[in-house]
Amino acid sequence: MSGVPGLPLRHAVALGMLHGPTELLPVSSSAHTTLVPWVAGWPYERLAARQRKSFEVALHAGTAAALLLSPPAPRLGGKVFFLAAGLIPPALAGWALGGQIERRLGTPATIAAGLLAGSIATAAGEVRAHGTRDPSSADARDGLALGLAQALALFPGVSRSGATLAAARARGFSRGDADRLSWRVGLPIVAGAASLQGYRLARVGAPRGMGVALAAGAASAFASTLASTRMLDARRRSALPPACAAYRVALALLVVWARRDKTDGHEQQIPKK
Repeated sequence: MSGVPGLPLRHAVALGMLHGPTELLPVSSSAHTTLVPWVAGWPYERLAARQRKSFEVALHAGTAAALLLSPPAPRLGGKVFFLAAGLIPPALAGWALGGQIERRLGTPATIAAGLLAGSIATAAGEVRAHGTRDPSSADARDGLALGLAQALALFPGVSRSGATLAAARARGFSRGDADRLSWRVGLPIVAGAASLQGYRLARVGAPRGMGVALAAGAASAFASTLASTRMLDARRRSALPPACAAYRVALALLVVWARRDKTDGHEQQIPKK
């Protein structure tokens, strides 16, 4: 059974189920949506760009809805200047560069580079971290640091949560408080981007035959995100950044190996003259 030609329903559900935990952890959900089908040889990578974009919007919409219902961290109070400084850079960067980034940087090679860069940022944040600051001291300068990190995370593979966690750790917050600050600035961006992309999709209409795949992806992303917010609470998440950084390096190396293997296989198929 298929949601669309070339996209089996089981693959749509699997990618949706993967989206929840990879959104909550600093491992890049968008990277997994691209890399898992590519490494596994699924037909997802052969879909038209508009079909893939529509499906990814559905995944983000399901995840955002679940996060709004069951946010991964409590609100930290007013912090107007902190929040504004954290939201403006990624909003402007997404508006000015989002389309170009999607068209030019969504390849396995660039995603692998983003995964490695994010791992380096996480390691640097941990090395510089003292973890002594009270989250109530977060100000506009801290918000700007996290906002710039979110803007850099537009580069595929970097990970929004990974970049903001590294920035908050470098600013002197503990892992737990860094996680809370990361979600304080991140949740509005996740929800806003999903709403904007959904609005644009609604204006032009979903590609023909995508209804089942979109619904299955959104529903499974919603369910997996709700489950993940319960299993991956703040205490568990705060212990995982080093492990996630190591996992990102391993995933990037797997991409490099798979890319070489695919290239070699393609070369072997070329008949000799």
